[in-house]
Amino acid sequence: MSSLPVILPLDGLQANGTGPLYVKLRQSLEKAIRNGTLQQGEALPAERDIADYASISRVTVRKAVDELVQDGLLVRRHGSGTFVAKPISKVEQPLSRLTSFTEDMARRGLSTRSEWLERGLFAPSPDEMMMLGLRAGAVVARLSRLRLGDDNPLAIERASVAAEYLPDPNVVTTSLYAALERRDARPVRAIQRISACNIKSQDAELLGVSEGSAGLSIQRISYLPSGKVVELTRSLYRGDAYDFVAELTIG
Repeated sequence: MSSLPVILPLDGLQANGTGPLYVKLRQSLEKAIRNGTLQQGEALPAERDIADYASISRVTVRKAVDELVQDGLLVRRHGSGTFVAKPISKVEQPLSRLTSFTEDMARRGLSTRSEWLERGLFAPSPDEMMMLGLRAGAVVARLSRLRLGDDNPLAIERASVAAEYLPDPNVVTTSLYAALERRDARPVRAIQRISACNIKSQDAELLGVSEGSAGLSIQRISYLPSGKVVELTRSLYRGDAYDFVAELTIG
């Protein structure tokens, strides 16, 4: 409760201009975030405390907070509360070039790092068998990681590669394509399918967004010059962090 007087108008939301109460509350909270009164990583007071202090309903508070979550200014963490989100700059990604995440970020002057979620050799799933064109008894290398640019979590990348092209997945430290190039197995073209999605709980926690936030689901199948499939990657990107751009020509 101690931070509420510096976040909300002392004379009450009802006296603070015209318009719906949730809009005025949203504006007050947004102002507190943007001017640093509420700082990055700081917990928002409990919704019931805001409602009691401002003499408004919890439904009104929830609506204002929901809009700030959707705008990426706040993030809900299950079991912990609502926090001021880390500011993130949107990345514009062209669809005309086949590049790795590491190469994309390097072109923009952003530092990159990954947190490994899974890395090793496995028996392929039926889906991997079909998509990668594997024979019975084949082994697949799986590399799943959280990708960060300037320490902002941007994407979860789950790649599958036939072990004949990547017999030791531990050699991949930053760029998968760099590791494949060393084995003369870098892909030269790809088919990519992009669809909108709502980010589920476990992935939302990794990406630092609220469950149900907008995301971009991307499936990429990459090919060698011979036409053989070398890579199947399913990625999940934060919707507030990425714009995918395609240049079109009129033929």
